Amino acid sequence: MTTDRRALSLSRPPMRAGVGLKPEHYRPILDDHPDIGWFEVHAENYMGAGGPPHYFLERIRADYALSVHGVGLSIGSAAGLTSGHLDRLKTVVDRYQPFVVSEHLAWSTHGNAFYNDLLPLPYTRATLDLVARHVDVTQEALGRRLLLENPSTYLRFDGEEMGETDFLAELARRTGCGLLLDVNNVFVSAANHGFDARAYLDAFPLARVQEIHLAGHETQHGDANMPTLLIDTHDRPVADPVWDLYRHVLARLGACPTLIEWDSALPTWPVLAAEAARAENLLRASEGADHARAA
Repeated sequence: MTTDRRALSLSRPPMRAGVGLKPEHYRPILDDHPDIGWFEVHAENYMGAGGPPHYFLERIRADYALSVHGVGLSIGSAAGLTSGHLDRLKTVVDRYQPFVVSEHLAWSTHGNAFYNDLLPLPYTRATLDLVARHVDVTQEALGRRLLLENPSTYLRFDGEEMGETDFLAELARRTGCGLLLDVNNVFVSAANHGFDARAYLDAFPLARVQEIHLAGHETQHGDANMPTLLIDTHDRPVADPVWDLYRHVLARLGACPTLIEWDSALPTWPVLAAEAARAENLLRASEGADHARAA
């Protein structure tokens, strides 16, 4: 591995499949230098000043492209962004120079309380104004474009004024932000709310998408008093219907950096790498189809 590879990773996004970087996999990555397109890290895991997390990430970052994915900015918080958290996020971004920085269309703070969850927002004009202000502040602080991820949801709000795809499209238009399309989240939300996942994807502002996520989910079977729910768990392989939706997206969007998210009940490195290889094969097939159409 050479410095030239890192320079390339800083100059353009890798049109390849990547995986989330976990400490359990540091050693096989450093020992074997696997042919993985890139890695993604949760920013909050690297907000300390030093220690083993930075030691290993700096070594891996020297050879691979990197994406930084935040889970704690609370972009939809009614009380405003936490400046200290945004400062720490900027420190991580400046230190590792990822090819993209992303966050969730959600909120997770209230006053001094920090919730271990990504909570949904009502899609109203007031919410749009609030989130747009926070995106503007974040992008100004980071000095770069932020990607926002569509959520997985388990309830809907009364009084919503627009659909999720319209909300995201207008947010991107107003702020210039990009979008992270989580295909598993689309499948989960579609099953929970009874809408058509393909129709949702056909309405999605794909021109703004700069990264795709794929993950596994759990089915919680209900009873007479509780409906069956799909839960976005990131603890198992990507389901076949999600792979089908991913093919549908690639046919419309073309190749796009794609992440396999697997955050708990972690598999061995070969199992995770095999999931990435499956996504990589579909990416390459989509590039081949694009070239054939161009010819």
